[in-house]
Amino acid sequence: MTVKNWEAIAAKKRQELSGSIPQEWRIPSALLPPADQDDVTGFPEQSGWFTAEELAITNQTALELLPKLASGELSSVAVTRAFCKRAAAADQLVNCLSETCFERALSTAEELDARLAETGSPIGPLHGLPVSLKDNFNLVGLDATVGFASHVGDPAKYDSVLADLLREAGAVFYVKTNVPTAMMIAETVNNVFGRTVNPLNRRLTSGGSSGGESALLAFKGCPLGVGTDIGGSLRIPAACTGTFTLRPSFGRFPTLRCRSGMPGQEAVQSVNGPLTRTLADLAFYSKTVVDAQPWRLDPRCLPIPWRAVALPPKLRVAVMWDDGVALPTPPVTRALRQTVKKLKAAGHEVVEWSSEDQAMGGHLLGRMFVADGGKAIRRELERTGEPLRPEMEAYSQAAARELGGLEYWQLHVERQDYQKRYLDRWLAAGIDAILCPTTPYSSVENGKFKHVGYTGVFNVLDYSCISFPTGITVDKSVDVALDASYKPLSDLDKEIQSEYNPKAVHGMPINLQLVAQRLEEEKCIEMCKVVLDMLL
Repeated sequence: MTVKNWEAIAAKKRQELSGSIPQEWRIPSALLPPADQDDVTGFPEQSGWFTAEELAITNQTALELLPKLASGELSSVAVTRAFCKRAAAADQLVNCLSETCFERALSTAEELDARLAETGSPIGPLHGLPVSLKDNFNLVGLDATVGFASHVGDPAKYDSVLADLLREAGAVFYVKTNVPTAMMIAETVNNVFGRTVNPLNRRLTSGGSSGGESALLAFKGCPLGVGTDIGGSLRIPAACTGTFTLRPSFGRFPTLRCRSGMPGQEAVQSVNGPLTRTLADLAFYSKTVVDAQPWRLDPRCLPIPWRAVALPPKLRVAVMWDDGVALPTPPVTRALRQTVKKLKAAGHEVVEWSSEDQAMGGHLLGRMFVADGGKAIRRELERTGEPLRPEMEAYSQAAARELGGLEYWQLHVERQDYQKRYLDRWLAAGIDAILCPTTPYSSVENGKFKHVGYTGVFNVLDYSCISFPTGITVDKSVDVALDASYKPLSDLDKEIQSEYNPKAVHGMPINLQLVAQRLEEEKCIEMCKVVLDMLL
């Protein structure tokens, strides 16, 4: 595709997506919430448009639904249809979808119901459960545009390896979700589908790059979804919507046969993981994937089975109050303080973690992302004449410098030195985990997200991380902006603090990030359970 007509391509794609929603799942105009209604998560209950059965189904978690699907108490057709309708509604209200395959999903659900009736046994641990996928997961016959007009009309000829695994476990695929251009913006906006907004407050971002997934999940348009993370793309959306996610170390979950925004960039590896409404759902999904022995499907997966973990009676947790680059906004600092106070009250040992290495990690990540001089992204844009979005200025020809082979090798040496230094500090401190912000924000107004340092450093280190809701929400009367006496850590910090608006984020959930060592996904989950037991 070399014709310079990105606008026509994008318009046609949006029309096709809209047309894929059947009339019965189009919200009647009289029921649509007004454009200035911020929170639309109550629409399904308040509109009267959903049946009692549809509401009962879609309000349940994955682990609540799965036993009923396995026993036949609920049919997969009924559950799939309910989530198809709720996902369709979500798209009409927050613009979170990129692809639908409703008919295929219902056909799959019918086959699963028939199989259960015939054999009396579910086909796998996810039998009949609708699962949403981020746009970059290939499904045969569907596009994976990753926000580029140049990828429109190029349907996948094969499924991603993870999709194969989940289908074997009984999952039903019905939608794919929106991402930013090349999946390289911390909000979800592109020139093809436009901007995804947060269903908890449509003036705010749902994060990126898995922001279509987080928005769908927050609207309960899926029982669980799967996204990816290369610099925070799972953890930031989870934080913006008050949901759970796991960023696993590379090699635990299969990543083959997904579309990349920057193919071949492997200085920092992209990983995938679940977005869920509960930690129990997150743990179940993770164990299900590993129990399927993904190393037999993806040669880069490590043959490490899911392991039982016995935590010490008292954890030793290092708290990082800020990353030395940008102070968290007041509500995030308050949530971190309250969590630390409860950890100490429960007898856990809390030590301080210096931010001395954080800026370097962020700098390494940035250099890795533009090591090609931004050519991979600009090449795709140029194929249709699509403009570079202002959020992606770092990938412009003026800003990005291509590294030579020797320079690129040296960057890898610097990365390895950095990983070794951080590991040595961790072991010397004798800690189990780091507790820190996921982002400087609870969420933030659309277009204002500015700093991925709190997440991106742990991509460079390849550590296991969970972003989790604390149960604490923003209170505009308490979480007031810092006064003029505050001395910013950097120009970026000054900008973030000056733009902080407590009224805009009032009532929003606040997430924190729990970081474990590399390949310690099981321990990270168990430690998060301990933290949640104290908080909730």
